[in-house]
Amino acid sequence: MRVNITLECTSCKKERTYLTSKNRRNNPDRLELKKYCPRERKVTVFREVK
Repeated sequence: MRVNITLECTSCKKERTYLTSKNRRNNPDRLELKKYCPRERKVTVFREVK
């Protein structure tokens, strides 16, 4: 049930530096996590992309 997902920065829309996995049964909606963006040099919200 676990699938690999890519996280994209919501502020700069170009950084896709993080890979993680999630359980689709427990989290059917898009995942949002706060991570460090090296392009902006600060912590921003990263959203799941397909």
